[in-house]
Amino acid sequence: MIPVRTFSGKRVAVFGLGGSGLSTAEALVAGGADVVACDDGEVARARAADAGITVVDLRTLDWTGIEALLLAPGVPLTHPQPHWSVELARDAGVEVIGDIELLVRERRALKDVCPLIAITGTNGKSTTTALIAHLLASTRRDVQMGGNIGRAVLTLDPPAAGRIYVIECSSFQIDLAPGLDPTVGIHLNLSPDHLDRHGTMANYAAIKERLIAGSDLAIIGVDDPLSLAIAERSEERGQKHVLISAKTAFEDGVYFADGSVHANGSTFSLDGIGSLRGQHNGQNACAAIAAVQAMGLSEADIREGLATFPGLPHRMEEVGRLGNMLLINDSKATNADSTAQALASFKDIHWIIGGKAKEGGIEPLAGFFPRIAKAYLIGAAADAFAATLEGKVPYERSGTLDVALASATRDAAQSTSRESVVLLSPACASYDQFKSFEDRGDQFRVMVHAIPGVLRRGQTSGNDGAA
Repeated sequence: MIPVRTFSGKRVAVFGLGGSGLSTAEALVAGGADVVACDDGEVARARAADAGITVVDLRTLDWTGIEALLLAPGVPLTHPQPHWSVELARDAGVEVIGDIELLVRERRALKDVCPLIAITGTNGKSTTTALIAHLLASTRRDVQMGGNIGRAVLTLDPPAAGRIYVIECSSFQIDLAPGLDPTVGIHLNLSPDHLDRHGTMANYAAIKERLIAGSDLAIIGVDDPLSLAIAERSEERGQKHVLISAKTAFEDGVYFADGSVHANGSTFSLDGIGSLRGQHNGQNACAAIAAVQAMGLSEADIREGLATFPGLPHRMEEVGRLGNMLLINDSKATNADSTAQALASFKDIHWIIGGKAKEGGIEPLAGFFPRIAKAYLIGAAADAFAATLEGKVPYERSGTLDVALASATRDAAQSTSRESVVLLSPACASYDQFKSFEDRGDQFRVMVHAIPGVLRRGQTSGNDGAA
C-alpha cells in the first residue's frame, strides 16, 4: 500500500467504495488523514465499515473543512450529469480528484524519486502497459504495474529509489488527475468510446490529451486524425516527443512495417510472437519499445523480452488448438474498433459476437466481412447484428455462449483451410449475460478447455503434465 501522507491531518471525503475506492480510503487513513466515506450500495458501505473506514451519508455532511472529495472513477464526474456527491463538493468549493492524483502528489512530495510511465488510448492500452512492465521486469528492474489494469494504484508498493511505476490510465482516471505528470506519457489512439460519460469526442480527446501535455517525454500514436492533432500541438509546445505509427514510416520516430518495429536504428521482428499478432499490436509494440528505450533498455534486452511476452487474458488470447482449429478469447473487445483489430489478424473466422451493443453497432466492420466464414450471435444485440449481416455473412442465432461455441467448433472442424479460427470477439459490453468481459472470457476459456482433444497454449499433446 502507498500511505497518502500529503493529506495527513486533513479531513477527506471518499465516494465510491469498490476496489479502487476502498483502497483509496485505506491509503488515506494509513497516511494520517481523517476519512469519511460513502457509497450508494449497502454491501460496499458494510465492507468499508468492516475495514475500519468511517462511513457517513455525505448528503448530511458539513463540508466545511473538507479538503478534497476522492471520487471512484466509475462515478460520473460531468456526464450525463455530475453525481450528487460531486455537486455537493463543488458547491462547497472542494476539489474533486481520484486515486491516480494521489499517487502523483505522493511521488512529487518525494521529489519524483521514481519514474512514472502512464499509458492511455481508446484501444491497446492494457497490452501496451503489460508489455512495458514485462520488458522492464525481464531485466530485473523493480516494476509496479496497476491503474486501469490489475491492481489499484494505491495498493502498489510505495515510491522508492529504483522503482518504476507503469500505470494504465482510463479517461475517467485522467479526468480526476489534474496534476498528472508522467516521466513518459503514452497516447495510442482515439475512437468513439465512453461518450455517455464525456458528452462529445472533442471532450473525450481533450481529457486524453491531458496525460500527454503533462509528460516529460510524450509518445504519441498518429494513426487517427484526433491523435495526429494531439501530436501537432505537442510539437507546437516544443515538448519532447516521439511519434509512433503502424501505418507510416518515419525518418524520426518509431513505426511498424513488414512485421517488424523500426526504432532508432534497430529492427525488432514480431513474426512468430503470437501474443503480438496483428497490426494493432504493431502499434502497441512501437509504444512499448519507445518507452523502454527511453528507460535505457538495450536492444538485446528488448528482443529477449518481446519473445517471452505472454500477452493478456481476454485480448486475442490463444486458449486452445484442435487440429487445424485455433480458438481465440478476445472478450476484451467490447466495441467495434477493438474487434476490428482481431478480424484483421485472421482469416476463415467463425465469429462469436454479441452482448450489450454500443453506439454504431458492427456496421464499421463491413470491410472485414469477407474474412468471416460464419457468425454466431449471442445476447441482446442478436437482432440488430443479424440485420447488419443479412445477405453479407452467414449467421445463426445461438443465443448463449455455450451454444455458439458448440456450433462454431462444429463448423470450423469442417474447414479445409490451413487454419480455421473460432473467435470470441463480441464488439459488445458483456453485462446483458455476464458480470464483466473477464467473466465472459473466463467462461469461454473453461468451455474450450472442456472440449475433448483441445490442446492448451504450450501443450504438444493431450497430457499437460499435471500431477
